[in-house]
Amino acid sequence: MIKNIKATNITLTPAIDEYIDKKFSTFDRFIHASDTSAKCSIEVGKTTLHHKSGDVFKAEVNLHTAGKNFYAVSEKDDLYAAIDEVKDEIVRQITAHKDKSTTLMKKGALKVKNALKGLVNFRNRN
Repeated sequence: MIKNIKATNITLTPAIDEYIDKKFSTFDRFIHASDTSAKCSIEVGKTTLHHKSGDVFKAEVNLHTAGKNFYAVSEKDDLYAAIDEVKDEIVRQITAHKDKSTTLMKKGALKVKNALKGLVNFRNRN
C-alpha cells in the first residue's frame, strides 16, 4: 500500500512518522495483497480555529482501495489522540463495508439455493 504523509503547520518528526506507520499498518490486514491500487493519504497538522483556544491538531485520512474510498477527519487537543481517532474511524468504515458486502453475498447465495430447491421440488412432483 502506498502511504503519503503530509504535515501542515508542524514539522513531521521521526517520532510522528513512526507513530503513523505503526498505527496505519493495521490497514494491511484489511487490504488484499493483490490490490495494487491501494493508496493512503494522511495529513496531520496544527489548525487554529477562532472559537477554540490553544493548539488544535487535525488528522485526516483518505484511503482508496479496490474502487472504494474511505475518509475520516479528527480534531483534538493532542495530535496522537487525533491520529488514534481517525484510524479507529477508518477501521470502523472498512469493517462495516466488509460486513455489508458479506451480507449481500449471503443473501444472493440464499436466493440461488432457494431457486435450486424449487427446481428440485418441481422435478420431484412431475
